[in-house]
Formats: sequence, structure tokens, C-alpha cells
Amino acid sequence: MGYQCIDCVADGNRGMRRGVTLAGAEPRTRPIVVPVLIALNVAVFAWTVLQAGSLGSNVRAPLFREWSLVPGLVADGEWWRVLTSGFLHIGPLHLVFNMMALWIIGRDIEIVLGRARFLAVYLVALLGGSAAVMLFYPPDARVAGASGAVFGLMGGLAVVLRRLKVPAGQVIGLIAVNVVISVVLPGVSLIGHLGGLLVGAMATAALVYAPVRNRLPYQVGALAGLALLLMAVIAVSVSVLG
Repeated sequence: MGYQCIDCVADGNRGMRRGVTLAGAEPRTRPIVVPVLIALNVAVFAWTVLQAGSLGSNVRAPLFREWSLVPGLVADGEWWRVLTSGFLHIGPLHLVFNMMALWIIGRDIEIVLGRARFLAVYLVALLGGSAAVMLFYPPDARVAGASGAVFGLMGGLAVVLRRLKVPAGQVIGLIAVNVVISVVLPGVSLIGHLGGLLVGAMATAALVYAPVRNRLPYQVGALAGLALLLMAVIAVSVSVLG
């Protein structure tokens, strides 16, 4: 991946009112949430490797059985899987590709949104990917990975660049390539990726297009409403599976 846009974000933020970013957050020059998320994902992966006693077959770890997203088990009451599945990875390549994308794209988004808003977008996008899986996958499907949240950040970055009136061709191309890969490679959750992409873009749009007056209540309300909508989708899926 050769994509870099930190300079674009910095240039756009210079044009905003002094003291806040495009989304109304306090300006920061160094991401904190992104490396913490990467560390959490790596730690969980290392734990599954230790449990399974295998680097390439870590899916055999008990934690995979307890945390992976299985629609039928969510319908049975194991609701935590819609979030915990986003911190599991199947093999080292899966982990490396997702964490590279999170580092490259996430730094830009965290700088412009601010730490709390960035984390909210990440988690809502993760929930969006899980909601799509719950809605369209069979009860016994087993899904894991941070890809839904990472796709959400791709969609969010495209929205940010659009808001800054910066050409977003590279980001659109990156999204298109990853969608094609999701279609071509077997075992990849295209539905989960698209769910995360759509929700991440919507959540970011709610932040960067919020009216300056009463911006924070508007942003909190929009993100809370989106999260409630996703939980309603999951609830409907659970009722259908039940």
C-alpha cells in the first residue's frame, strides 16, 4: 500500500477554526488509539497461538470457539460475539494485512476525528460488519477478523477527503481493490466488509458534517442512533434465527 494522506488531513485542519479539527476535536499530532488497538489485536492473536500450540492453526484455540461470530450462537444469547469476533484473526497473514491497513489508514482518521470519535467510528463500523453477517449468513457460519472495522475506516477516510475537497481517487481505488479481493479469495466475508464500509462512512459523515453549533450533542446523538439501528438489525436477525 503506497497510500499516504496525513499531509492532506493536516492541510485541511489548518483551514478550520483554531483549536479544533474538522470534527471539532482537540488537534493532536500523534495517534494513540490506533497503536492501542493494534496491540490488543496482536495480544489476542498471540493468546490464540499459545492456546492452539500452532501459529498457522490458531483457529483451534478455545478462544475462537468462545469469541468468533456465529449467528446461531448469538441468537442463543452469546451477544458478545458481535464485538469480540473483531479482535480475532485466522493465521498471521490475516493479522498482518489488517494491522497494516489499520496503521496506514487509522492514523489519518484519528488525527482528524480525535481519539474518542475515532474509537466510536471504529467500534460502530465493527458492529456494522457483524450486523451484516447476522442478517445474511446462515446460523452455523463462523466469522472473525477486524476487516469490517478496517473497511469502515476506509469509508470514513473517503468521507473526510470529500469533506476537505481533496481528491479521493486513491482511497476509492483502495476500496475497490479490497472489495475485488474479498470476492476473489475464498473464505473472505464480503458481506461483513461491505457492512463495515457503509456504516463507517455513515458514522464519519455524521461527525464531519455536523453543524458547528451544538456539534457534540448532534454527533453523540447520530452515533448513538446508528448503534441502536444496528442493534435493532441484530435483534431482528436473532428473532428470525430463533
